[in-house]
Amino acid sequence: MSDKKIVFVDVDGTLTDYEGQVPESAKRAIKLAREHGHRVYMCTGRSKAENPLEIWEIGFDGMIGGNGCYVEDADEVVMHQLITPEQCRHIVDWLHERGLEFYLESNNGLFASERFREVAPPVMHAYAKGKGAADDDAEETSSRFLDKLIYGGELYRDDLNKVSFILSSYQDHLDSIKEFPDLKAGTWGGKGEHALFGDLGVQDITKAHAIEVLLEHLGADRADTIALGDAKVDIPMFECCAQSVCMGSGGEEAKAAADWVTTDVDDDGLWNAFVHLGLIEA
Repeated sequence: MSDKKIVFVDVDGTLTDYEGQVPESAKRAIKLAREHGHRVYMCTGRSKAENPLEIWEIGFDGMIGGNGCYVEDADEVVMHQLITPEQCRHIVDWLHERGLEFYLESNNGLFASERFREVAPPVMHAYAKGKGAADDDAEETSSRFLDKLIYGGELYRDDLNKVSFILSSYQDHLDSIKEFPDLKAGTWGGKGEHALFGDLGVQDITKAHAIEVLLEHLGADRADTIALGDAKVDIPMFECCAQSVCMGSGGEEAKAAADWVTTDVDDDGLWNAFVHLGLIEA
């Protein structure tokens, strides 16, 4: 075991608050931890194209993206497992047939379906509200996200990490499980894991698997790992790492699975966790 740790930080609801902003204390915590010799990696459901400049400017040692399908250490791609072009075509055709709007997540951009901008605003507003945002902030968060997307782009792709689609009902998710046994089907949404979106990704991929791949690449010891997250999707990461922390604003299942619960994301949660873990000093 080393006194230098390898820290995996989820983004949405952990690094960023529920308006998508990074608290200044979180930026300072990561910069100080790295100055002290610890390695800090993003470990997120986001693809590279989804992160704004504000996040990249913080400085990280690398990234796990797409909930584990992509692993990067510094500028080296360690692993990248993609949805196949055939699977992508199947997904796009099925979503079109059901009249469900979606966006395709790749490291080259987020590519929206034909009517996504029209249909998505109330759903994105509900997502932000469910995470605790005020009405005005929820509206701004929704608009900022929609502006990131590419409209009118090619939807049959060979660079696809995963797909998110707006649920008309929970049955859409259940049907996606049956329709795509070769893919990993999930849901995501607001506070309390309320399902607003379905998603489809590479089968047998988790944040935990990606961490194992990265540790092997680094020749690092699992005993030196720390995970920070806020949601059910982070539980495999908690179980994989030697220490785990859930944000105080996180879901109940994630809190129960973590070793320790810090304060809310917008109440210096990341900073307080880094101090508690001995990565930085108060």
